[in-house]
Formats: sequence, C-alpha cells, structure tokens
Amino acid sequence: MTQAPTLVPAAELVKRNGASQINESPEYRRARDELLREEIELRRHIERVAELRRALPPGGEVIGDYRFEGEHGPTDFAGLFGDKQTLVVYSYMFGPQRERPCPMCTSMLSAWEGEANDMQQRIALAVIARSPIERLVAFKRERHWRYLKLYSDLNGNFSRDYHAIADDGSDIPEINVFTRRDGKIRLFWSGEMGTATADPGQDPRGAPDPMPIWTVLDLTPEGRGTNWYPKLEYPA
Repeated sequence: MTQAPTLVPAAELVKRNGASQINESPEYRRARDELLREEIELRRHIERVAELRRALPPGGEVIGDYRFEGEHGPTDFAGLFGDKQTLVVYSYMFGPQRERPCPMCTSMLSAWEGEANDMQQRIALAVIARSPIERLVAFKRERHWRYLKLYSDLNGNFSRDYHAIADDGSDIPEINVFTRRDGKIRLFWSGEMGTATADPGQDPRGAPDPMPIWTVLDLTPEGRGTNWYPKLEYPA
C-alpha cells in the first residue's frame, strides 16, 4: 500500500504563499489568510473524499431489463458505454408528465454540454429521461446542445431501479456511475445526498456540487441565495 505523503500544515503554506492584494487593509489580509488556510484544508478534504470514492469495493451488478432509444436508434445498457469502461448517467427530470424539463437539471446539463466533448475522451456520458426520444431531441436542438447524448428510458425500468422516479411517479434527478470490468457491469457510485441529508437552511445537494453555477456564485458576497433558481428562459 502506498504511503500517503506528509503534508505541510496549511498555515505554513499560507505563510509561504505570501499573497497580497492592492490597497488591502491589515484586517483584510488577516481574514483572507485565515480563509486561505480553510480553502487549503477544503481542497485536501475534497481529495480525501475522492480517494475514498475510488477505493469503494465493487457495487451491485447491473442485470435488469433496460432498454433505451437514442438519437441513432435503440440500445441496451451495455451499448451506453460505447468503447469506454466507465459510464456516467444523469437521470434528467423530463418525464412525459412534464410540459417542459426541469430548469435546474437543464442549467446543469447546459454547463456539462460545454465539457461533454472533453469528458467523453475518458468516459461515456449518457443523459436519460422518460420522455420519447423525439421530444428529447427537439429540446436538445432548442438549447443548441451538440455533445450531450440523450436517451429515452423505453420501459422505465432503469429509472425505477436507480432512484429516478418518486413514489408518486414524478421525476427525481440522479447521478450514477457504472463500470465495465472483467465482462461485468456494476454500479460504482451513486449520489445519495438529498432531503434527508440536507443541513438546515440549505437546499439538498451533493458534495462536491455538480452544478458549476453554484460554485461560481459561492465565490461572491451574495452567494447562491435562497430565493433564486435558474429558469429555462429569461427576458431579452
């Protein structure tokens, strides 16, 4: 087993960094250095969580009757992998009961669209919803998405088995990661943070948050707020 490297204390790294900003006050620098120390610790914790995720034992084997319709025709679950060994699936809240898709899902996927071509150099990426493929493709064209691969869950089995349908039949957003190793497809990781794990005053969300918009807004004094969410359209 590889021994973890000895890390320099975060406070020492802050001293070595020696950053300063033009016209800053001593009070600002003291507070900023303390924040920098916490940012270093956060980066390290994010990496520790990623290491724990990568070290997960094999998950449950995928054996269900899953059928999909993509832009180029029908496929089974294995077909979603293409030539890759890892598959990331996002369950899109765009079921047949919806006139329009979920704005929050759409905001996140619009951000992923900009990275999808890069991500798909290393992994397969599939967006699965319960609406007919014609409806999904029409919306994809409306949003000018080029690289995201959308699939219709034809029999709903995948959405039911992998927690994308609520008890009342409505949609639930979900991220699942699957692997194909030694001839078997298994679940690697699934997002399990939701309402039951939310902290007081916060929306349910994972960590790290897969929506880049919140990461950017968290850098601002206004933050992400509690009374604003993305929309599908905005006034011109």
